[in-house]
Amino acid sequence: MSQTIAFIGLGNMGGGMAANLLKNGFAVRAFDLSEEALAKAAEAGAVRCASAAEAVSGADAVVTMLPAGKHVEAVYTGEVFGAAKADALFLDCSTIDVATARRVEEAAAGKGFEMVDAPVSGGIAAANGGTLTFMVGGSDQAFGRARPILSAMGKAVIHAGGAGNGQAAKICNNMLLGATMVATCETFAMAKKLGLDPQTFYDISSVSSGQSWSMTSYCPVPGVGPQSPSDNGYQGGFAVGLMLKDLKLATEAAASVGASVPMGNAAESLYQLLANQGEAGRDFSLMIEMLEGK
Repeated sequence: MSQTIAFIGLGNMGGGMAANLLKNGFAVRAFDLSEEALAKAAEAGAVRCASAAEAVSGADAVVTMLPAGKHVEAVYTGEVFGAAKADALFLDCSTIDVATARRVEEAAAGKGFEMVDAPVSGGIAAANGGTLTFMVGGSDQAFGRARPILSAMGKAVIHAGGAGNGQAAKICNNMLLGATMVATCETFAMAKKLGLDPQTFYDISSVSSGQSWSMTSYCPVPGVGPQSPSDNGYQGGFAVGLMLKDLKLATEAAASVGASVPMGNAAESLYQLLANQGEAGRDFSLMIEMLEGK
């Protein structure tokens, strides 16, 4: 008998994730505040629910994909805990602050539930294609229960340690990505001003010590490297606003534990400038245009 999953939060990421659960034989009870998102989930085979509590009622597991920590805490404390059956497993795949993740997981444990924080890496295309990477925080037992569910939505499911460690891994990874993309953009901009052809510079640096994922998998220069959002007017991909959110989470977490992150702080400031220019919805590799003065 297949497991029934309550899926709360069916936006750009959650919609594709829920669809992959359905494709892999899980039954899905769906809830979202957006009628459009709910309709799309129903088309894929999910059961529409009128509230989070209704979706959770009778479900074997609950997956949440929500915008921020305040939403996660409100949904679990306000609706999920009271509606879930005693042995339900909770999986929060949102990207939120570590402190809230740990607080919600502690509250769940206090009510006898097992829970993991399982933020994702891979973006909308990976959510749709079922090729996400999950970074999972929680007990060994909770991780063991969560892994088959997460594996139906992703290609890699990695246990990062105890409660909140999935969120810690996610924000550290994305701080590295944000800082690396800034460095990649400023280097291409400088190379161009020094008279180097972008393709020639790519050919050299991509096989030299300056190589990075931001260069060889996601080049910010149109027409250079594999297909990326830069080839589509910086549309799609990973939005500036989402990168800024993750950088803020990272630098706040760093401050809370006394970690020195000068590159992370600089990247946050630069992405804040880009967002202030009205570019929060475009891909984060757009940074190159700001650095070139366009």
